[in-house]
Amino acid sequence: MTPAPDGSRPRLGYGTNGLTDLRLDDALGLLADLGYDGVGLTLDHMHLDPLAPDLPARTARLARRLDALGLTVTVETGARYVLDPRRKHGPSLLDPDPAARSARAGLLRTALRVAEELGAHAVHCFSGIPPTDTPAPLAWQRLAAVLTPLLDTAATARVPLAVEPEPGHLLATLADFHHLRGLLGTPDPAVLGLTLDLGHCHCLEPLPPADCLRAAAPWIHHIQIEDMRRGVHEHLPFGDGEIDFPPLHAALTELTAAGYPGLTVVELPRHSHAGPELARTSLSFLRSREAAPC
Repeated sequence: MTPAPDGSRPRLGYGTNGLTDLRLDDALGLLADLGYDGVGLTLDHMHLDPLAPDLPARTARLARRLDALGLTVTVETGARYVLDPRRKHGPSLLDPDPAARSARAGLLRTALRVAEELGAHAVHCFSGIPPTDTPAPLAWQRLAAVLTPLLDTAATARVPLAVEPEPGHLLATLADFHHLRGLLGTPDPAVLGLTLDLGHCHCLEPLPPADCLRAAAPWIHHIQIEDMRRGVHEHLPFGDGEIDFPPLHAALTELTAAGYPGLTVVELPRHSHAGPELARTSLSFLRSREAAPC
């Protein structure tokens, strides 16, 4: 496979959840210097805290910084303890307490406002893990009910929500995503789409990641990438897992050539201790796939 022309070369980013030991300004400078196209920005207390004062002013400063560095952005909402300091990813959109569900929905509304100001490609989100005593139909009902008004917010902001199938969550697979779409009345893909984590595809889906990418193409607004092993939800540096990357790169190139404007973001949230070096080696690995035979 020959290197892709600029118009079809996948646009690569790195997730700030893998750079939590760096100040946000330093992390952005690093990514720009390395040659990344953009950043997956997780709203969290160590970077752009969505709950701290003066968020509009801080967002405006960040927009200027991104513009100066030439970085595009997707806003991610997977911070572990941003809402509840004692419950990982809590509360979720499936919480039995309506006030708790409202708190998570409020974070997504804030993320949509931030994304609008930053000119972001999308706002990433996920369903959450269903409580053990909640029947699946009720969990799906709660998810659909809380997302319905958020879709109106996304339409007004002109920023799509991109829900991520997450292992162990209610919405864990591509089939689950289409089930949700049916519950919501098959909303416009420009309003509700997918964050497709290619490692998750290798972990859970019956099809290879490249085939998942092609099948999901009409709904994709954000892509995450890392290495992974079948049946084990552990985000790994490239080369430490089992994914066959040349076919996957070919599918990414096809998607980009067909008009996908978003980012493919390296997702290594448990490797911040080595973030700067992994940002460097990850970009080198992915760019080398452009010239690799497939």
